[in-house]
Amino acid sequence: MDPRSSAQDVVRCDVCDTPVPPLHCDFCQTNLCKACVGEHMLDLSKKHQVVPFQDRGSTPYYPICTKHSPKQCELHCEQCDIPICAHCVSSESHKHHKLVDIYTNYEKKREDLQKDLQELIKSLSPKYQEIANKITVQKADLSKNAEKLTSAIDKHGEVWHREIDTIIQKLKSDLDEMDAKHLAVLNKQEDEITHTISEITQSIADLKKLLDSNDVSRVSAYKSRNDEFRRLPPKLTVSLPNFTPQKINPEQLYQQFGSLSAFSITTEEHGYSMETSEAGSSPVTPLLGEPRVISTIQTQYGGYSKDLTSVTCHSDEEIWVCSFNNKMMRLYNLQGELVKSVQKT
Repeated sequence: MDPRSSAQDVVRCDVCDTPVPPLHCDFCQTNLCKACVGEHMLDLSKKHQVVPFQDRGSTPYYPICTKHSPKQCELHCEQCDIPICAHCVSSESHKHHKLVDIYTNYEKKREDLQKDLQELIKSLSPKYQEIANKITVQKADLSKNAEKLTSAIDKHGEVWHREIDTIIQKLKSDLDEMDAKHLAVLNKQEDEITHTISEITQSIADLKKLLDSNDVSRVSAYKSRNDEFRRLPPKLTVSLPNFTPQKINPEQLYQQFGSLSAFSITTEEHGYSMETSEAGSSPVTPLLGEPRVISTIQTQYGGYSKDLTSVTCHSDEEIWVCSFNNKMMRLYNLQGELVKSVQKT
């Protein structure tokens, strides 16, 4: 196995392969032994920064200018928010712009990065985790509530079924009671008529015997019952019961059975709040420590009677200006160009 490719091998000089080089060029990212460092520094096509090996990575890496390669950027244009080299300073594109040392800007950015990192770790990440935990609880509550409501609906349905079964049994019982009363009346009249028929039958037989006999005494003693039999029994008219089902109205049943409250989700744009420390926290868009000149605009106002008295930002690119003694309002862009004028009334 090639020892240089082994995971257990020590660090070596990138030029001569000497193990454990004591130096490192931060700009070239090259490990160097003492014998090779001189030759490496003689390569004037690149900039070098040799540091002890244990301090490698401590030297800031300055970017190469995109317009004047291989020049390294030593300044930072705050208006354009880009790194620039010394040649860029003389160009028209950065004229009147505020320039700062690139390392100063680098240190400021590192401070901002550190603040952002601390805010993410100590504030934002825990807050989002808290929100995620609340969502988990809400989902669990949603499931429990669904089970609870399902059980309540089923129980209420069982109550309705019992009530319906009770109504059905009551109707059947009422029908049986009515049938029993009607049947009793019919049976009573039937017994009376059967008895009368039996008497009529007996009378017919007796009359036939009397007619066939010559017994004067019995014939003379005969008493007619036809007047009694002519009084017919009252006619019974039985009105049979009917069942008249009511038309089922599903909507009415739904309202009577019960209903679910309306489902709603309320989204509060600022429902969650961030806790602040005693010293307070930086706003989302921090205020500048010092005012920064973005552009200088030459207007048509000037002199005692034409002093500029009002300035209003129309947008990030345009401003309205006017004078108290002048009825004309003018809209300028940040390049100082007049966009339009409006006559005040």
